[in-house]
Amino acid sequence: MAPRSDPRAVAALLFGAAAIGFAPILARLTETGPSAAAFWRLAFAVPLLAVLAFRRSQPGAAPSRWAVAAGVFFALDMAFWHYGLVFTSVANATVLTNLTPVVVTVAAWLLFRERPKALFLAALALAIAGAVTMAMAKGSGGRGTNPPLGDLLSTVTALWYGGYFLCVRQARERSTASSVMFWSGVTGAPLLLIAALVLREGVWPASASGWMACVALGVMHVAGQGSIAWALGRLPMALAAVTVLVQPVVAAALGWLVFTERVTPVQAVGAVILLAGVVLAQVSARATQKKGAEPVGPTPLSEKPSGAV
Repeated sequence: MAPRSDPRAVAALLFGAAAIGFAPILARLTETGPSAAAFWRLAFAVPLLAVLAFRRSQPGAAPSRWAVAAGVFFALDMAFWHYGLVFTSVANATVLTNLTPVVVTVAAWLLFRERPKALFLAALALAIAGAVTMAMAKGSGGRGTNPPLGDLLSTVTALWYGGYFLCVRQARERSTASSVMFWSGVTGAPLLLIAALVLREGVWPASASGWMACVALGVMHVAGQGSIAWALGRLPMALAAVTVLVQPVVAAALGWLVFTERVTPVQAVGAVILLAGVVLAQVSARATQKKGAEPVGPTPLSEKPSGAV
C-alpha cells in the first residue's frame, strides 16, 4: 500500500505552509544580513528541536545521511532565498521559490516511481499557473533593489528546496520528524554562519526588536518546517509539494500588511487559481484512493518511532 491523503497530515501540511509564510517578513526584520538571518533561524530552532528529538530516543544516535544532506540543501535554500528577498519583492521571492513542486514531481517520478495521474498533473499545472501569475504581476512598490537578480536567485532556490524535500522524505523512512529537523539544523547552521562571515554580512541584530525577530524565526521554523516534515512521512511527496504552495498566498498577504506591497487584482486572481490547483490536487489524491488505482507516492512507514513533532 502507498501513502494515502491522511486528513491530519494535510492539516499539518497546511499549518506548516502558513507558518513559514511568515519567514520572509521576519527575515527582513532581523536587522542582519540574509545568510545571518537564516543562521539565527536555525540557531534558535536547534535547542527546541533537541528537546523534541531526544525526549524518547538516544541522544548519541548518529544522524542519517539523508538528514545531513537535507541540512546542506536547506542551507543553500536559505542563503539563495534570503538574498532573493533583498533584491525582489516578498511575493516574487516566495512564489518563485515555490516552483519546487515541478522539481519534486519529476524527481519523484524518475527516482522513486511515484507516477502522477493525469488529474494530479492538471492540478500541478493550475497551481503553477497561479503562482506564475502572482509573480509576473507588477505591483506598485516594494519590488526590491534589483528584481531580475532577485527573481533569478529565488528561482534557483526552487532546486535547493526540491532537494531538501526529497532528502527529508527519505530520512523520514527511519527517523522521527523532530530528529530529522534537528540534524538538518545542526548541519545547516554552521554553513550559513560561514557564508555570512565570508560575505561580510552584519551578523548581530542591532536592537531588541531584531533579536525578537530572530527568535520568532526559530520558533516559526520548528512549527512550520517541523509540521511539513511530519506530514512528509504520511503523504505522497508530490502531493505535499503542491499543497505547500499555499505559502506564497500567505506571504503576499503579509507583504501587503507589513511592507505595503500592494496585492494587485492580477495577483489576487493568481492566488485564487493557485489555491484551486491545491484543492484539485487533494481531490485527485482522494479519487485515486477510492478507485484503488496506483497512488502517487512511495511505500509508507508501517510504524513511526515516538517523539515526532
